[in-house]
Amino acid sequence: MAKKKSEIYGALWEACNKLRGGMDASQYKDYVLTLLFIKYISDKAKVDKNFLIVVPKGASFDDMVQLKGSKTIGEDINKNIIAKIAEANENLTGIIDKVDFDDTAKLGSGKDLVDRLTDLIAVFERDELDFTKNNAEGDDILGDAYEYLMSKFATESGKSKGQFYTPAEVSRVIAKVIGADKINKADVTIYDPTCGSGSLLLKVAYEAQTEVSIYGQEKDITTVGLAIMNMYLHNCPMAEIKQENTIAKPQFTKHNGTELETFDYVVANPPFSTKSWSTGITPNEDVYGRFELGVPPAKNGDYAFLLHILKSMKQTGHGAVILPHGVLFRGNAEAIIRRNIVDKRWIKGIISLPANLFFGTGIPACIIVLDKSEAENRKGIFMIDASKGFVKDGNKNRLRECDIKKIIDTFNAQLEIPKYSRLVPMDEIVAKNEYNLNIPRYIDSQEPEDIQDIRAHLNGGIPNFNIEELNNYWEAFASVKNDLFTPIDANYSKLKPEIESIKETIANSCDFVEYRKNYNNLYKEWAKENIAKLKSIPLKTKPKQFIANLGNNIIAKYALAKLINKYDVYEVLMEYWNEIMQDDVYMISEISYTIELHKLVTKKNKKEIITYYCELVPQEYVANRYFKDEVKYISQTEDKLNEIQAKKDEFIEEYCSENGALYGLDVTYSKSVKKEKIEVTEELYDGSTMSKGRVEQYIKANKGNSDLSSEIALLNKYLVLFDEESALNSELKTKTQELYEKVLKKYRELSEDEVKTLVVEDKWLATLSNRIEQVLTDLTQKLSQRVKEIALRYENTLPTLEEKQEELKNKVKQHLAAMGY
Repeated sequence: MAKKKSEIYGALWEACNKLRGGMDASQYKDYVLTLLFIKYISDKAKVDKNFLIVVPKGASFDDMVQLKGSKTIGEDINKNIIAKIAEANENLTGIIDKVDFDDTAKLGSGKDLVDRLTDLIAVFERDELDFTKNNAEGDDILGDAYEYLMSKFATESGKSKGQFYTPAEVSRVIAKVIGADKINKADVTIYDPTCGSGSLLLKVAYEAQTEVSIYGQEKDITTVGLAIMNMYLHNCPMAEIKQENTIAKPQFTKHNGTELETFDYVVANPPFSTKSWSTGITPNEDVYGRFELGVPPAKNGDYAFLLHILKSMKQTGHGAVILPHGVLFRGNAEAIIRRNIVDKRWIKGIISLPANLFFGTGIPACIIVLDKSEAENRKGIFMIDASKGFVKDGNKNRLRECDIKKIIDTFNAQLEIPKYSRLVPMDEIVAKNEYNLNIPRYIDSQEPEDIQDIRAHLNGGIPNFNIEELNNYWEAFASVKNDLFTPIDANYSKLKPEIESIKETIANSCDFVEYRKNYNNLYKEWAKENIAKLKSIPLKTKPKQFIANLGNNIIAKYALAKLINKYDVYEVLMEYWNEIMQDDVYMISEISYTIELHKLVTKKNKKEIITYYCELVPQEYVANRYFKDEVKYISQTEDKLNEIQAKKDEFIEEYCSENGALYGLDVTYSKSVKKEKIEVTEELYDGSTMSKGRVEQYIKANKGNSDLSSEIALLNKYLVLFDEESALNSELKTKTQELYEKVLKKYRELSEDEVKTLVVEDKWLATLSNRIEQVLTDLTQKLSQRVKEIALRYENTLPTLEEKQEELKNKVKQHLAAMGY
């Protein structure tokens, strides 16, 4: 069975659910990630005889399965599984054996502990987590699952415990802006002095075109374990991760520990503004010479980490560090250091990020991009204000795919975009701003003030400057402006259509109709250019690389489109990729374009019902292509059924509500009483439904009662609706079952080309077409809303309001006079 990323993620998160309650996320993550690691190395050892990790006999995950239900399960996992693996692999000692599976304080005692661990192991037995069959390993499907868990744990761990993880979106930006994708030599080194779980290091390594040497240091011993396991799960077993305080005891040194080792690439997301950075050292006597450009403040270590990074970079080195905005403008000791670094020309760029992006803090931060290789020729610092590009995700903010892509494209091409980016000359930084790097000094990203026009409020009309503010629309479809507005004089205009017809007027304008046609043609051209690629995805393809190429193609296609932001279209593609296409491409990379049917067993009335479904080509696509008449008939039947149900609701509303002819009527009966007893209650109907059986019983009990003849006639009408509904339900059930059987038969007859058509044309391209069309719809909605806003703003002039006020005054006077006042 082909694996879907979402199913792997779901299975792992289910494992987390087994542990909730006894501990918080910062604790139970260690159990889940350790078990994931044991499962991975056990499966890997089965199929790879040259696997670097030794899994001793009797200490595999399969042996752990045999412990399920055992009273000593926790103790046995510790001693017979984890301890033996650690003993057989020196580099894992002190890493995987830090977690106690017999900890009653966290896991409960007695049966609670046994049940919890038994259930946890059972989750990892699921087929989705069988890594012996993982054909997409080259795309880090398992490593991505680990990253997914790290992200979830960081979200749940709270401010004080979520700093072990750098958001993947930010890590991807860093990897691209430092040029990691241009690495093509095997001797390149990458270093992170505050590596946490290693996610930032791995994102940089992933971008490289060849294997690189990875080095990392982390203060927290538990997090070091997470990082080492992360390296193995991402197929980077040779990475060196060491534990110690980087500032006090750097572990990567040379010349008998008198100098820091230097690296080609250095990246870091250090703890923000740490107050105890100098513990264990005397900065002025630093043997490594890290503070030659200045000593950071005693209670703020931001520059301590930045200086360590710069000292750890080769003279041709590249790097990036995430720091709070304060480092850009704070004074005193930090101002001196900043001046010296700027004078060295080591800062290539600064990227301002949205607030509330990082785990552990809500303050805004920036990426400082460092580059020593071209320092002597550097004429300025490239700055980007990306603080407004994000989406709300739970209680955090998150960079969208379009935000990531825009930052990377803009930085690497050094594109100057108004209110977003510019290359700031050194003279402007040094002479005019005295080395202050605060981005708002150089990029004004504020939206212009919406100015009110007093004269228009007094005399009416729409100021032409409000209309000209929409010039980007008029440049794209000029006739819309003329269809919406007519001049009053040189400075004011009035709205031609009624306010309610603004949207319709835009849609029917000749230039807009032509624009929509050209816009849709862009998608058709893109689809035509890429359909062959979409229909020929090879086995063991790398989905990440595949979507990267596809995304670049769609950005290039919409780059010259007027008005439409190419990154908005790109986001549509990436959203659909994350929702649907990603899982599909992973399946195709394993099983090609073939139909794989899965059995689904459900129960109804204690009877098992077996059905089959296909993940790659859901039933509706086969039905819509090959059984259109059947689909149409079922749709029409559903419409009829909805009509009948609506009539039932109307009947209830009209006759059964208070003051209705049937309000409160009911019959209660008992088998022990020969003649039914009539009572007035409110049980005949319940909300918007009436029981058919109760209605029939009521009619039967009162058929000879002439006083109730009108009510009985109404109820008989209601029974007719019931019978029609029942007949339609029966028909719908029969036809749906018949269609299901036809689709099931067709699944087994489909050729590979037919499957490709269903997946690529009917599923992917048709969905994307509709969603990309929505981008234009949203754009025109924004235009119509703005036109409506400025029209309504000046609709009621001051004289008109005064006239209405006078009219109301007179009415009040008349009423008072009529009352004798």
